[in-house]
Amino acid sequence: MKRLKQHAIWGRRGSFILAATGSAVGLGNIWKFPYIAGENGGAAFVLLYLACVALVGIPIMMAEIMLGRRGRANPITTMNNIRTEAGASWFWTLIGWLGVIAGFLILSYYTVIAGWTLDYFALAVQNKFVGLDGDSSNKLFDALLADRSRLVQSHTSFMAMTALVLMFGVNKGLENVIRWTMPILLLLLLALLGYAYTTGELLTSARFLFSFNVEDLSWNATLIALGHAFFTLSLGMGAIMAYGAYMPSTAAIGKTVIIVALLDVLVAIITSLFVFAFVFATPGIQASQGPGLIFVTLPVAFGSMPAGLFIGSAFFLMVILSAWVSTISLLEPAVAYLNERFDFHRISACLIVAGAAWLLGLGSVLSFNEWSDQELIWGMNFRTSIDFFTANLLLPIGGLLIAIFVGWVMNIEITKHEMQQDSPYLYAVWRFVLRYFAPLAVLVIIVNGVYPVLTVVVAE
Repeated sequence: MKRLKQHAIWGRRGSFILAATGSAVGLGNIWKFPYIAGENGGAAFVLLYLACVALVGIPIMMAEIMLGRRGRANPITTMNNIRTEAGASWFWTLIGWLGVIAGFLILSYYTVIAGWTLDYFALAVQNKFVGLDGDSSNKLFDALLADRSRLVQSHTSFMAMTALVLMFGVNKGLENVIRWTMPILLLLLLALLGYAYTTGELLTSARFLFSFNVEDLSWNATLIALGHAFFTLSLGMGAIMAYGAYMPSTAAIGKTVIIVALLDVLVAIITSLFVFAFVFATPGIQASQGPGLIFVTLPVAFGSMPAGLFIGSAFFLMVILSAWVSTISLLEPAVAYLNERFDFHRISACLIVAGAAWLLGLGSVLSFNEWSDQELIWGMNFRTSIDFFTANLLLPIGGLLIAIFVGWVMNIEITKHEMQQDSPYLYAVWRFVLRYFAPLAVLVIIVNGVYPVLTVVVAE
């Protein structure tokens, strides 16, 4: 198989685990998981989520890493080389293109939302949460969304932070940042959990998350858990395949992915525990507050609790770090493609890709204010259209094609060779789930995401 010169291999043991965990954690687990768990019954949802991670997330993540390590290049070149090796159609190169395009599109609006965390960290440090109630906290958040200038500044800052890391390359930039960012993030998580214990509501939070009621199980909760299990591991967006290209050939793919998935789930549960402890310790706010839980509900809690200035600052610093390592992973696939395919210097590649994503992100900035009511497609504005296109089409289709290609098209001897560090039993279970269960589950995700929109379009 033709391979490009390998630019880098993770230089230190554990770097891939930290990088993949950082990519997976992101805002999905710290922002989204607590509120969807709160809206869907707590423990029953957590159980469903764990099952979906094991049966869908882990098998496809193993397959995506395998492709990256086998190809030793950016996702597009990797898929072109591997499909040639397999004697398969050029169609399968689409997997790489879908990943790079999806990562680029997500990056364009992810940095806009991540930018909110910079604003809220500044507010926390200035002790601006004191005296907030539900109405005033809503007004504070609405004022941020309405201020185009503030959104552009924070969007620009976050994009610059992201591009700067990758300009220094994989080892000097990406790996070095991951090596100190992730331990700090985990320490902040544990510190916040420890403080949550002092509020006296950590046990209430644990009962909420882990008290199981059969009546809480529902088909809708299952679909939400399935979708989140897929998206939380950064599958189908090129990042995991790009990181897999830097993975040492002696590393065990299966064991590594299981560790990453466990860390990802652990972060989600720990975050939920202390978030709900803060919520339950604050009168007048509810656990099922929806997407506003982090930016509307928690500031009220921080403003009313002892040491709220320090706890609020620590919390939003943690969110900034988690978002930062995620945006880095979203930028890397496209940067690697320009660097390897067209021989762009990494600095030039970063400036081109980050600049284009920043420019596209201005549409998302305007979607929260001036363009909020401007329909682009099917009743959705600019940002929600891109979100729908990536989350409901590009990512799951990419994941589906990865499962089919590795499970049915790729030579079985090659997959065995790439997984030779793992036990034969793990390989057999993985291959079976990847071939038969994972594709069906991803098809359910696609249908569940697209069907409601299609019914509205047909009705019109």
